[in-house]
Amino acid sequence: MALIYCVEDDDGIRELISCALKSGGYEVKAFPKAKPFYEEIRNKEPSLVLLDIMLPDEDGYSILSKLKKDSHTQDVPVIMLTAKSSELDKVSGLEMGADDYITKPFGVMELLSRIKAVLRRAGKQNAEADVIEEQGVSLDASRRICTYNGQEVVLTYKEFELLMYLMRHKSIAVSRDKLMEMVWGYEFAGETRTVDMHIKTLRQKLEAAGCTDLIKTVRGIGYKI
Repeated sequence: MALIYCVEDDDGIRELISCALKSGGYEVKAFPKAKPFYEEIRNKEPSLVLLDIMLPDEDGYSILSKLKKDSHTQDVPVIMLTAKSSELDKVSGLEMGADDYITKPFGVMELLSRIKAVLRRAGKQNAEADVIEEQGVSLDASRRICTYNGQEVVLTYKEFELLMYLMRHKSIAVSRDKLMEMVWGYEFAGETRTVDMHIKTLRQKLEAAGCTDLIKTVRGIGYKI
């Protein structure tokens, strides 16, 4: 049974999420603020974290940053929960390593669907080669490391997944909708701009390492390598 930690200061929402998760077959521990969450995650690592942004003692972005910088928790999937709905807010969380972003108010079915998709991606077994290479770029899937000519290129979780999918489908023009489905795990209707933003930052990081023109734009379709 997957263990999910929920950090949410609103008592009503926290209780609703807890009940929904339990009815969905998950084990859940809920926290009203950051301090007890930190204490618990040091004792036991969860399968996933639901993280509100507006908290009384520390904002969710700061918590997310700490989780991703700690080697013990950097691979724990995180779904952000917030009333903020602007694209900038979403991109900020995704660029910091969040796996998904749910805007309040949200339905129970949507929440469970998003959680299931993120857990499936995080826990799926991949029989394909652990290391794939293309034009000097090497991706080590098991260690989550990207290098270009031996130099490490630090990528967020989503950037890594995006690049890995494109490299495993070399020479195939992949649509934005397909990338959303395969990398994010669900249809992000009307928001394929998320893919463009991730491709932009991915290109910038690769170019900074000296790798240019790896990811090509296919007009009217999407991207390919």
